[in-house]
Amino acid sequence: MDSRMSELFGGCCRPAGGGAGGALRGRGGAAPSGGGGGGGSSKAKKKNGRSRGGKANNPPYLPPEAEDGNIEYKLKLVNPSQYRFEHLVTQMKWRLQEGRGEAVYQIGVEDNGLLVGLSEEEMRASLKTLRRMAEKVGADITVLREREVDYDSDVPRKITEVLVRKVPDNQQFLDLRVAVLGNVDSGKSTLLGVLTQGELDNGRGRARLNLFRHLHEIQSGRTSSISFEILGFNSKGEVVNYSDSRTAEEICESSSKMITFIDLAGHHKYLKTTIFGLTSYCPDFAMLVVSANTGIAGTTREHLGLAMALKVPFFIVISKVDLCSKATVERTVKQLERILKQPGCNKLPLLVNSDDDAVTAAQQFAQSPNITPIFTLSSVSGENLDLLKVFLNILPPLTNSKEQEELMQQLTEFQVDEIYTVPEVGTVVGGTLSSGICREGENLVVGPTDDGKFLRLKVCSIQRNRSACRVLRAGQAATLALGPFDRSLLRKGMVMVSPEMNPTICSVFEAEIVLLFHATTFRKGFQVTVHVGNVRQTAIVEKIHGKDKLRTGEKAVVRFRFIKHPEYLKIGAKLLFREGVTKGIGHVTDLQAITTKENGLEESLGPGQLSF
Repeated sequence: MDSRMSELFGGCCRPAGGGAGGALRGRGGAAPSGGGGGGGSSKAKKKNGRSRGGKANNPPYLPPEAEDGNIEYKLKLVNPSQYRFEHLVTQMKWRLQEGRGEAVYQIGVEDNGLLVGLSEEEMRASLKTLRRMAEKVGADITVLREREVDYDSDVPRKITEVLVRKVPDNQQFLDLRVAVLGNVDSGKSTLLGVLTQGELDNGRGRARLNLFRHLHEIQSGRTSSISFEILGFNSKGEVVNYSDSRTAEEICESSSKMITFIDLAGHHKYLKTTIFGLTSYCPDFAMLVVSANTGIAGTTREHLGLAMALKVPFFIVISKVDLCSKATVERTVKQLERILKQPGCNKLPLLVNSDDDAVTAAQQFAQSPNITPIFTLSSVSGENLDLLKVFLNILPPLTNSKEQEELMQQLTEFQVDEIYTVPEVGTVVGGTLSSGICREGENLVVGPTDDGKFLRLKVCSIQRNRSACRVLRAGQAATLALGPFDRSLLRKGMVMVSPEMNPTICSVFEAEIVLLFHATTFRKGFQVTVHVGNVRQTAIVEKIHGKDKLRTGEKAVVRFRFIKHPEYLKIGAKLLFREGVTKGIGHVTDLQAITTKENGLEESLGPGQLSF
């Protein structure tokens, strides 16, 4: 990673480097595809690149259609034969599977990406066929946008972009996790309250009250803990939230796609909680909220640096535009664009001003890690709030079905992030299933304990998004009820794994690190708080290979030792460490493993432990 990224943590902002921040706007109609290669001859491009009036037209080509992925090009679907119809249905099933329940159809486009377009009558017939295909596979279609193209014809011709989404069955909706970052008082919790409750704020923070978990949060108006809020979209792309549903279970039942917002703390004194939320809950995306009237202040730069360090794709929401003049909002946008283009960031800002921009931003954002959409909105007036909803509705998952299948075929591994005691239920743990499949009644082992052992337990029931679920699949977050298992034996950072797994636990490990910021020099004996996934513990620097000390921006392989108890780690896992203003990132390269044979599986059953 570029050491210049350390400026996001401790340095000052450089002047903007050259960059094509606005270059993408001209390609507003081009939906990305994974395919490579050219879509046709340069002569054809030249011929179709301008309209008959001599004015520049939209690009006549999209990227060529890819065999993999959830984007399908169709020139037309007019009166297909029965055999052809069955083939088209099978093709739609494949695209939906690739998109984990979502697919995008471009009607009026050839396989090589040429924008041919269809007449009004042909388009109507094609959409009718597409609707029949969707009904056959149990899906709904939503027209995202239409665009006129000029292609050697006096008759107006259009291409139409259509979202196909499966109707949910048995809790198998598409679930995306979005971490919400930003400085204190930037309007994070208020924005989430407006999105999930369906009512605008009154300008004094009424919308955020339902999100707070503690009395002192309500009194101060500041988030200090991690809370989760859900926003659903049904198969037709309509918002499902608490305005029409009384319970989370109703939202889950009505939704084909679920956005789980992880509301993190903005104040600097709660930074360890924010880092834990980013490392432990494995968000797919991050939403950085910036107040229009204060601009980049407080922890904004630090949160931006954390998202980049952990390689979490992020988009930016500029809130409170109702409090500012247009010139102030534009100044905040330019300030953000300057930071995004600077060396170490190298992002392409994409300002979203229309529904068309929102559709383009969602598709480009998932395809290219360099694109950063920017929204300007108000939680009080509701200005541009619909653009953010359009973006979230279309935002595709980062992993495809093949990667998901590979994860599910591995042995079960569940990260323990939260621990509760629920009356009449017993001990409950919350977290994310990293791999495998977990079912009700399954027997697992949990650890490591302070002395490195693993304890036997049984999963009594599972809840996902606050509603009952029988099967949990890799990548999904849930809470598991463990019955009478003794809560005092559990702690955050543990893992629940299949008994067949031989988990590697260690107290000493090595990592290749980059020191992002440090006031003086980083030496042997220095103590830092290490974050690796859901593990958070103080470790001491035992050795810096090949060097006596490190300064800001330098790389090295460092040996760490946990000072309290062993932890479950994996080689290659992302690592982030901090101590005061000191911050660094890296990845685990070596483990001095304590095998379970040395440690042993806890055979003696303590109070509340379950055997199998």
